Amino acid sequence: MATRPMRIRAKESGGVVSVKVLMAHVMETGQRKDSEGKIVPAWHITNVKATCNDKEVLSAQWGPAISRDPYLAFSFKGAKKGDKIEITWIDTKKETRSDTAEIK
Repeated sequence: MATRPMRIRAKESGGVVSVKVLMAHVMETGQRKDSEGKIVPAWHITNVKATCNDKEVLSAQWGPAISRDPYLAFSFKGAKKGDKIEITWIDTKKETRSDTAEIK
């Protein structure tokens, strides 16, 4: 499904890493109807996880109320410039996507 990689920006300043992520996903709620009047099945991200240096720094459970191509921003401590951060999501079809970025 997700042929486009996530756009991840991570920047360290004063010991705090700020992360911004743009994910490509249709995020269907299961409540919308198509042009024929049939309900479009739910298909959305359910779990998001962020790890840095093999340590989980974010874990989130999402539902159908998140918008298409979701944007996520968060901060954490305990990493430095040059470390890698990995973002992984799983959706209702059990499809998954993982991408990494270097902390600047």
